[in-house]
Amino acid sequence: MTQHFLNDTAVTTASDKVFVDMRREIVEGSIAQGSKISEPELAKRYGVSRATLREALNRLESCYLVERKANIGCRVVALTADRLIEVYQVRSALEGLACRLAADNMEPDEVQGLKQLLNQHLHTQRVKEGESYYQEAGDLDFHYRIIKGSKNAHLIHLLCHDLYQLIRMYRVQMGMVGPRVSKAFDEHLAIINAIENHDGELAEMLMKRHISASQANIQTKFDGYQSLQATQNEVAS
Repeated sequence: MTQHFLNDTAVTTASDKVFVDMRREIVEGSIAQGSKISEPELAKRYGVSRATLREALNRLESCYLVERKANIGCRVVALTADRLIEVYQVRSALEGLACRLAADNMEPDEVQGLKQLLNQHLHTQRVKEGESYYQEAGDLDFHYRIIKGSKNAHLIHLLCHDLYQLIRMYRVQMGMVGPRVSKAFDEHLAIINAIENHDGELAEMLMKRHISASQANIQTKFDGYQSLQATQNEVAS
């Protein structure tokens, strides 16, 4: 069983607990994107010292979930169009490579695990009704299993520790609905087949195409959100 990458931090100190809790809340949107971080308020909320909180914030900054700016302070990252493009450019290149390597390195039982995972997702009520496609973390996540299946430690670290929390933030907060759900499952199945057939070149191409479609879906939702915000601002003024 692979380890949950959202839960792979050993919680041995107060700083660890704050880091894990804040990471989850930021990714899921409980702590709003772009919001200013008040150290006194959060230290009181979590029952820790300011020094302990700062340790956690430093680690969140290394995950690209918070950022510090001169004369502004610490904020949760905002999900912007420019950041989406940059993140998905990196994601496409790295996950495409991971998929190519997985075609060579995944064991038959790992490939079967991918098939079983996809089958489980297909039979969830939310997916059958086309309402949402909330991709679970860690070893329940299709993409995470393929990344781990690459067997490349440096690639796994880059995606699962340095970048993937921000990727998940986009995926969770602006996930798939409607027709995109069934298309995504078809794409996942094609990727599994390429991996099972040890066709690394095809697997890489299919993964890049899949990620491009995911980016386009998120961009559409993001554009709609921005249009709504602009309309509301006009009405308010």
